[in-house]
Amino acid sequence: MTLHVDLIAALRTSFAGEVLRPADEGFAAARAAAVWNGDIARQPALLVRPTSNADVAAAIRFGRDHDLPLSVRGGGHGVSGKCVVEGGLMIDLSRMAAVSVDPATRRAAVGGGTAWAALDAATAEHGLAVTGGTVSHTGVAGLTLTGGMGWLLSQNGLSCDNLVAATLVTAEGQVVTASEDSEPDLFWGLRGAGTNFGVVTELVFGLAPLNPMANLGMFFFRAEDAAEPLAFARDYLFELPGHAGAAVVGMSAPPEPFVPEEVRGAPGLAVVVVTWGDAGEHAELIEPLRGRGAAFELVTPIPYTALQQMLDETAPWGIRAYDKGINLDELPDGVIQALVEAMPRRRFPLSFAPMFPLRGRYSEIPDDATAFGSPRSRRWAVSMVGMAPDEEAFAAERSWARELYDAVRPYAPDQGTYLNFDAFADEATVRVSYGEQKYRRLAALKARWDPDNVFRSNANIAPEPAAAGVPAPRATDEAAATEPAG
Repeated sequence: MTLHVDLIAALRTSFAGEVLRPADEGFAAARAAAVWNGDIARQPALLVRPTSNADVAAAIRFGRDHDLPLSVRGGGHGVSGKCVVEGGLMIDLSRMAAVSVDPATRRAAVGGGTAWAALDAATAEHGLAVTGGTVSHTGVAGLTLTGGMGWLLSQNGLSCDNLVAATLVTAEGQVVTASEDSEPDLFWGLRGAGTNFGVVTELVFGLAPLNPMANLGMFFFRAEDAAEPLAFARDYLFELPGHAGAAVVGMSAPPEPFVPEEVRGAPGLAVVVVTWGDAGEHAELIEPLRGRGAAFELVTPIPYTALQQMLDETAPWGIRAYDKGINLDELPDGVIQALVEAMPRRRFPLSFAPMFPLRGRYSEIPDDATAFGSPRSRRWAVSMVGMAPDEEAFAAERSWARELYDAVRPYAPDQGTYLNFDAFADEATVRVSYGEQKYRRLAALKARWDPDNVFRSNANIAPEPAAAGVPAPRATDEAAATEPAG
């Protein structure tokens, strides 16, 4: 869609931020910088970078007045690239990325365009933290509004569990602050399905004390040697105290000095245990993982901010990416065997399979406390991520991720997933992930706050009044991301 220059000029008179058309100098660079996944080729008709809630409201109003589908860019890290819609209006929040920390109240106010690196640095300065992701250039808003898993998951719960307030601009241009005391139903929905109700321009987190130095223990097993250690780790990780973080990662041994040269690049699986504070306690906790045939182990103190950035180079900006996800009750032998067999079949070393044991504080929070999808009784969140720099190699990695998903799927209780792990989840997967009761509540909430489904470039929940009692309509629009072919 091409917009008349007079329309753009009119918007600019009421818009303090940037307004960019495809023909404008700076548009191409802004579009390239906005989306992490290099496989996303969609181009908006208009890209705006607001600096205030008033700007956001003006952008929404302009998009609706001119029948432009809207998309919202927080950090731009979503694999699906739903932050950009073909021929639509892209609201890029990168100019709204301020971070303010109040150590006395243990609160952090964070702009909707903030990346985790900025929030981690600001909170660490005061010995505080909130659960974040594992790649620091991920956006805070996108991760949090659908859940938020990271190294502090078992200690503090999900990112959304620590959200205490959020400000958003609705489809009507209304600025609303939601919390337990103000619009509590909306606040419930924002914590797990928050991209559906408006443009979230600020998030306020409750922070927890955290030693700025972490203790890292990583044990890497070649694929052919990994089955027995993983069978041990699947149970042992659930015996760890709640303040310990843990993960299992299918990966290639990195080309780092701490890895023996003959092991670098080898496919395998790593078991990772992280604690804070007492190095002696960490040594005791990782001792049972030793002597099980690891090709290398890395045990070291590490600043928490560095831990949060440790995987950044494994997800370089502009790489092509595809992911699938599934949640499991257990990690049975069949899943372990599927992982062991799959890792050597990757053609590009950055393709990987991260798995979070869902334990500690995460599992203590009731299912209905937030809108987060998937029952908290599930014990593993599993992801398969195919990545490559060029189209031909990427096609093979995408197939690899799909094949691994197909191998693991029979062991899952249903197709439900952590939706940040499944960028192209279809309507059925979204519905199953939330569960029918929670989905219906969200659909009714959507009918109140966004009855026209303006915000549909996401893991969409279509509006459905609570009394309707009929299946929610399928959202059909080019804004809704679909599974790529190939």
